[in-house]
Amino acid sequence: MKILSLILLTIFIGAGCSSQKKADMTSTVIEYSAMSRGYYKKIVVQNQTVSVTNGRDAQTVENKIEKANWDKIIAEFEKIDVEKISTLKAPTEKRFYDGAAIGNLKITQNQKTYETQGFDNGFPPKEIEKLVNLLTDFVKE
Repeated sequence: MKILSLILLTIFIGAGCSSQKKADMTSTVIEYSAMSRGYYKKIVVQNQTVSVTNGRDAQTVENKIEKANWDKIIAEFEKIDVEKISTLKAPTEKRFYDGAAIGNLKITQNQKTYETQGFDNGFPPKEIEKLVNLLTDFVKE
């Protein structure tokens, strides 16, 4: 009887932890922006919704994210150590001579904001590359 109680308790605790992780994603805001003198793009993802702004004076377009795409975003987000994204190094430096727009990833989670250093739009640090590519895919659709 004690063993059965221990097994059930373990299952309930495990289920509680996994639902807590998903609950955290509902309040997490992931924001990708890219800008230069003549270019502006901002993508904000929160709670299965994406908002895209293509241009400084453009209207923001908001859409619901399909479950399959949302699951991909969550999977890639969970691989990132948000505490360390401010230390990531950009693989290229085209933004220094106007060869690329400046990209930036900002994550707001549990009322804390984590932000990368600027990197070339289209060439994010490898640690966040898959997540950034998933976000920029919303602009291509």
